[in-house]
Amino acid sequence: MFRSDTTLDQLNAMSADTAIAALGIVFTEIGPDFLRATMPVDARTHQPFGLLHGGASALLAETLGSSAGGLSAPEGCGVVGIEINANHLRGVRAGLVTGTARPLHVGRSTQVWEIRIEDAKDKLVCISRLTLAVVPKP
Repeated sequence: MFRSDTTLDQLNAMSADTAIAALGIVFTEIGPDFLRATMPVDARTHQPFGLLHGGASALLAETLGSSAGGLSAPEGCGVVGIEINANHLRGVRAGLVTGTARPLHVGRSTQVWEIRIEDAKDKLVCISRLTLAVVPKP
């Protein structure tokens, strides 16, 4: 389902000097129907009470869904986010969280992605859904 000419190294290189890199997000796996990345839970991603910030989880979710959507878009097209939601289910204070994006719908004009964010013990931390518009590249 993904364009086969993109590598993890390319995805990670494109993230340099962005919010993605600033939060320590690293793409770790491209599967046949999923994209995976990790994010540290540390001072960069904490809220004032020492827990993983919900906004950091949403940024990880949008990063994964948008990247996966871009890899799934037809030649000459890209994607832009038009709606995201995130349900924060479990607090995390330290370590790494892992996000996995999988498609729910990949159409000609829209895509919908589900992103699961889990802690080091594979416990669900956040579940997110991202809707993307498929648009021609400028």
